[in-house]
Amino acid sequence: MREPVSGHRAPGQVVRAAGDIVVGVDGSAAPTAALRWAALQARALRAEVTVVHAWEPTVRGLAPYAPVSARPTAEEERLRAAQVLAATVREVLGHRVDTCVRAVLVEGPPAPVLLRYARGALLLALGRGARGEPGLSPVGAVGRECLRHAVVPVMAVPAAPRTPAVSASATAPVAVPSGRGAA
Repeated sequence: MREPVSGHRAPGQVVRAAGDIVVGVDGSAAPTAALRWAALQARALRAEVTVVHAWEPTVRGLAPYAPVSARPTAEEERLRAAQVLAATVREVLGHRVDTCVRAVLVEGPPAPVLLRYARGALLLALGRGARGEPGLSPVGAVGRECLRHAVVPVMAVPAAPRTPAVSASATAPVAVPSGRGAA
């Protein structure tokens, strides 16, 4: 059993070893890159990784006149969130997950949940959009909130840049002239 970071525990406080790297994931590319980075760092630092997926019921986002059949149940939403978490961990770490990785599913707003889990951690790793995506801020609302209020270092890991689809002709070998006149 791991000891709490502080001598006492307040209600809602998460207890973990001081060497954890906490990663927030939501199934998109940027947080997946953050988990990949955190797993490599944890291995190098002999730290543990706590992968957190915070979810909120979508009922609040539906119009009051939306048919009941269109509203997923809380259990369906929790199951969907668990599937996102499991798929993200499996995509990055494979089917055999180290014992030093702990996946946590929490119902609640993402920023406060991540900040609560990051208290006492080594650092908090979040994904951010790749540079150059027009119209998109590289750090989303959750990332900005975490950067404002975190009491531990926050690492914003960029998503891999999107590469344009390569046509067959673009992959064909190209003859490069040699000798005089070659640039």
